[in-house]
Amino acid sequence: MEFTEYTVEKIRDAFGIVQGERYEFILEFEVDEEDELYTPQGLLLRVIYSVNGEERRIVKHEIIERGTQRILDFELEDDELEETEAFCAAHYRESGEE
Repeated sequence: MEFTEYTVEKIRDAFGIVQGERYEFILEFEVDEEDELYTPQGLLLRVIYSVNGEERRIVKHEIIERGTQRILDFELEDDELEETEAFCAAHYRESGEE
């Protein structure tokens, strides 16, 4: 799994229901042609990342086929989740807001 491009945006909680802050990442990534996730149209990973003091975690993630915007019924493996979480931890501040 290799991230090729990404965007990050802070999600506003207009009602103040959620503690901490949430960030939405859209990550473009590539997988080998032999991988069951492979599609010639490409893949996106939508991640909701939570920051509440020292607690940081992935709240939700979806794998999306880029060309159709169809959500695929796959979950990331543990090592892929760890890699994604580390990436989000390193980049959430790039949303321009803290």
